Amino acid sequence: MILIRPSTDADVPAITSIYAHHVLNGTGTFETEPPSEADMAVRRADVISKGLPYLVAEDGGEVVGYVYGNWFKPRAAYRYSVEDSIYLAPGQQGKGLGRALLSEFLARCEAVGVRKVMAVIGDSANAGSVGLHRALGFQDVGVVKSCGWKFGR
Repeated sequence: MILIRPSTDADVPAITSIYAHHVLNGTGTFETEPPSEADMAVRRADVISKGLPYLVAEDGGEVVGYVYGNWFKPRAAYRYSVEDSIYLAPGQQGKGLGRALLSEFLARCEAVGVRKVMAVIGDSANAGSVGLHRALGFQDVGVVKSCGWKFGR
């Protein structure tokens, strides 16, 4: 049974591990060095301090994915616009976890007054993320070509 819930301090090691996998093996993030648990704890605390959701998906007591949002841009006029970030543990794709996480995230964003959630997907080949966001009503509004370089491409 999948449980979607707010993250806690105890989830930071699992969140860090999931993110490290994506840093080292994917283009869902353009970071190239995995951050430490301490760094991830600070990042999580920053999101929560802004009143924004930082959720995890738990399966059998194990954190298997997470989603959070942060302000799209730092200027005041963007205060109702959030960029989402969603990551699943290896082997967890295709099970509906992403949809469950992102759906709950969107509901919680609306509850705290967020008017627009955006997905900045850095690699058009990331079919899972593109498909997930489209399935939940996101629309392509722009393409920035060749803005990041990772893994020789």
